[in-house]
Amino acid sequence: MEIVVAVIAIICAVVGIIGSVAPALPGPPLAWIGMLLMYFWGGTNGDGEPMSLTILLVMLGVTVLVTVLDYIVPAWFTKTTGGSKYASRGAMVGLFLGMFIPLPVGMIVTSLVCSFLAELLFSRKDAAGSLKSALGAFLGFLFGSGIKIIACGVMLWYIIVYI
Repeated sequence: MEIVVAVIAIICAVVGIIGSVAPALPGPPLAWIGMLLMYFWGGTNGDGEPMSLTILLVMLGVTVLVTVLDYIVPAWFTKTTGGSKYASRGAMVGLFLGMFIPLPVGMIVTSLVCSFLAELLFSRKDAAGSLKSALGAFLGFLFGSGIKIIACGVMLWYIIVYI
């Protein structure tokens, strides 16, 4: 049974890392569920010590913080570069469309192009202003995804340590 739980915990963390980039998958919460499984079903580190409640709760705090920041940071980057809600929405549409094109080029290019086009068409900005807004929306996505990937990577590391 412990092997099954360990495999499920690792799968949760790996899917969490994927979910940090792919829209519609809750990345950090999935990785934290993997840690929770290891906590309740007896994972121990190399010294034979079980995972502490402190580690679990700190990573829960990180999960909540990163998830909240993922909603705030892209909007902040977009507004800082003069973008509108259309740039952010275009970037999200581009991310979704980019999932069907090989990574990482697909998501990057489609996110930038859709954000640029949304800003150009709906905000009626010129090409330079639309490009600046699109880059801001894209940088917000990169920062948000980056902090989620780091958090999920740390949780995956803890899961592996406590197998």
